[in-house]
Amino acid sequence: MSAPWGRRVGTIAVVVVLGVGLAGAAMAVLGRPPSAPPAPQVSTGTAPVTRGMVVERVRFAGTLGFDGSYPVAHQAAAGILTALAEAGSTVTRGAALYAVANQPVRLLYGALPAYRDLRPGMTAGPDVRQLEKNIVALGLDPGRYITVDETFTAATAAAVRRWQAKWGLPAAQRTGALPLGAVVFAPGALRIAQPQAAVGTRVGPGMPVLTATSTHRVVTADIPTGRSGSLHPGDAVQVTVAGAAPVPGTLVRMSRVATTQQDQNGQPGVATVQVTVKLTLPPGTADLDQAPVGLLVSSATKQNVLLVPLAALTPKPGGGFRVRLSTGDYVEVRPGLYDEVAGTVEVTGALTPGQLVEVPAR
Repeated sequence: MSAPWGRRVGTIAVVVVLGVGLAGAAMAVLGRPPSAPPAPQVSTGTAPVTRGMVVERVRFAGTLGFDGSYPVAHQAAAGILTALAEAGSTVTRGAALYAVANQPVRLLYGALPAYRDLRPGMTAGPDVRQLEKNIVALGLDPGRYITVDETFTAATAAAVRRWQAKWGLPAAQRTGALPLGAVVFAPGALRIAQPQAAVGTRVGPGMPVLTATSTHRVVTADIPTGRSGSLHPGDAVQVTVAGAAPVPGTLVRMSRVATTQQDQNGQPGVATVQVTVKLTLPPGTADLDQAPVGLLVSSATKQNVLLVPLAALTPKPGGGFRVRLSTGDYVEVRPGLYDEVAGTVEVTGALTPGQLVEVPAR
């Protein structure tokens, strides 16, 4: 005869309770969660305390681009545009910028725009001197018969004929003359920025064909007028480019007219002047037509101060900063000027040059 229902329930309950108790004991002994692993140790190195100069800089937003803007308009007879230098390409002295009716228009260097035919018998002028400088630079006067001056001589014409022979012109078309529109003068090599006409379309005298810039890299930035008074052409600055260490630059131009942009609420903003900085980018920097960069301008300088790496500063419990010596001792310091480029900071505290402070290992 089976046990009454109530007795069986009690028996099951006891077994379950005992099972839970045993499981808990087993968990307590065998299943205890492991303790948290110790925090990983930060690998450190050391750097010496030094004494020297610190330069603090103010950062402004700038734009990396190419200097100058050179619109090129067609000056010869109207015709179909048959060739055009590609955007982003560089055209140097003697090379073709574009062609109309399959007749190339070539680049020469000079500040004076072409304004007349260059030919034997023309009146003397500075455009002749400009042409002769280019002829000599292109190696078209091997006998050195040309005297670079303002007179178009037989030697000048002979050199132009040599150039025309290099173009592949038949002898009958080697006139020794360059009609207006055959060449374009610009201060130097040009980087093609944007076409203004499409190959296959008709262009006439005065019509824009392309726009170009120089090949010189520059940064432009708008500086508040309150800061601009301490800046002058020739000043050294630093430029931060993504993916590269700060690059030195030289301020070459400052606008003389301040401009004011409206803020988001339509209110007048801070008056600024535009500055232009010339620089040379390190190899491997991305070849971008335009890119945002940072312009670091010196705002304060101190000489003969104690310096430690920025990375050596650590927060002190209760506020302030301290550094840890290689001996393991801590020294409280008071930071002064920060040099973002050098990666150092001026400090005041019980330190002496030559002591080693801990920094994160590289």
